[in-house]
Amino acid sequence: MDRSKNIFGNEMPNSVVKKALKSKKKYERKYGDDSNKDYPVRIEKNKYIGDSLGVNNVLVGDLNTNAHYNPENNLPGLNWDNEKGIIVGNIRMGFGHYRISMAIASCAKYLGYTPYWMDLNSYKETTCTKVIGAQNDLYSLGSRLSKNPIFNKFVWEPMNYEGFRALSYNAADQKNAELMAPVYKNVPKDIPVVGTHVWPAQAALHAGMKYVVNAIPDNWPMALHFAEGAVHTIQCRNAYQGYKICNGMMKKKVCKPMPEGSLVYTGHYIDHELVSNIENDCNAREKRFDDKKPMRFLLTIGGAGAQKEIFAAIIEYLLPFIKDKKAALYVNVGDYKNVWDELLREIPGMKECATEHMDNWKETEGFAQSALDENTEITGIHGFWHKNIFEAVYCTNLLMRSCDVLVTKPSELAFYPVPKLFIKRVGKHEMWGAIHSAEMGDGTLECRDIPHTLQMVEEFMTSKSLLKDMCDAIISNKASGLYDGAYKVVELAMGLKSREV
Repeated sequence: MDRSKNIFGNEMPNSVVKKALKSKKKYERKYGDDSNKDYPVRIEKNKYIGDSLGVNNVLVGDLNTNAHYNPENNLPGLNWDNEKGIIVGNIRMGFGHYRISMAIASCAKYLGYTPYWMDLNSYKETTCTKVIGAQNDLYSLGSRLSKNPIFNKFVWEPMNYEGFRALSYNAADQKNAELMAPVYKNVPKDIPVVGTHVWPAQAALHAGMKYVVNAIPDNWPMALHFAEGAVHTIQCRNAYQGYKICNGMMKKKVCKPMPEGSLVYTGHYIDHELVSNIENDCNAREKRFDDKKPMRFLLTIGGAGAQKEIFAAIIEYLLPFIKDKKAALYVNVGDYKNVWDELLREIPGMKECATEHMDNWKETEGFAQSALDENTEITGIHGFWHKNIFEAVYCTNLLMRSCDVLVTKPSELAFYPVPKLFIKRVGKHEMWGAIHSAEMGDGTLECRDIPHTLQMVEEFMTSKSLLKDMCDAIISNKASGLYDGAYKVVELAMGLKSREV
């Protein structure tokens, strides 16, 4: 079946099909076609989040070229759990898809299943990883260039909003995903797959995997996220109709809708550890405010550096309050130490207030745990950097529980159950994350410039009602099941298999 010619019954013009085929041929010429390769598959415990999330890595191809291979592990490979196993298919494109994957794995473990981590961007010898890497590099370049207002207005935002929305874009993606299918060749076909990016879901279907769930991250309906043949899940009800009827995906033409049963609302994809502690964490936030403890802001900074200037302005603004013990900062720069070093150089007085937690996971875990103790007072600026991608991403999840306010762009973190201050987006599709969060009461409006961002920082520090209302909303949202999406995705994926057994 050629999934680039017909998408949910919507015939693609010949020009679109030819363009999709041309795209695939371009990657074939550059990276080769390994569809006849017979890549070996090995399963190993994930060294970094294996204990906390129960995750095993799926390694494909030559172990020495695999990004997640642990050469210290000389034990024989693990066997597939054919009864309880579930594959979390992902890529690293920023931190967002990794973070959603961690939420799925966390809830799978809690529900008694065995999560397998299959990162299609880690199999360096394969055409699959080379194609994904090339597209990831382009996206990262676009993110960096988006700092230029002209490029952002005329190229980046239109591409992220209308370009990715078109069914013609999905046609090209589907054709390119055929080059990604070989990594699944020796994976048992009856292990359910949850794709937290569309490419792992599309590749799984091309490879003949039987039970595929496509966990859509964005609530702005875009054909980019379609993997026809999978069950699609969404986090927000306001996105349902747009996806169901393929709204605006062939401009003004009325599209044929997605078939019944192919789209399911689940709620937000959140880790079990966060969901199960919502009441305790929100009550602790309100108590710290009442006791006049330093307000804890968590800043998560991506490697592209597109918003470093905004974070620098926040840190400069808060420095006097930090010195007076009215505010405290957690700064997670992920796996980009250069960002931390640049902030220290550029902001006078920051270094004197800073405590570094650099590439020491046990120390990070210990700090995060101690910060949950009501008798622990956090002061100053705490910088976190971890070389390993798993630790770099999961660090934010650990710190989230003890922070009072998460400062972030409205991307995947817009759906997390913590009071949020939204800074300027990177890509117009992200604005709907802030809109949804504001409607749910657990985040601010998107602050699109530095003065409005600093105004909101001041509001959090001086207005108890802002923090209290968000905490109350989060607790209420939990009771309604808003944050149960990851549990439901896992149950849906495993249910596809059980219905056919």
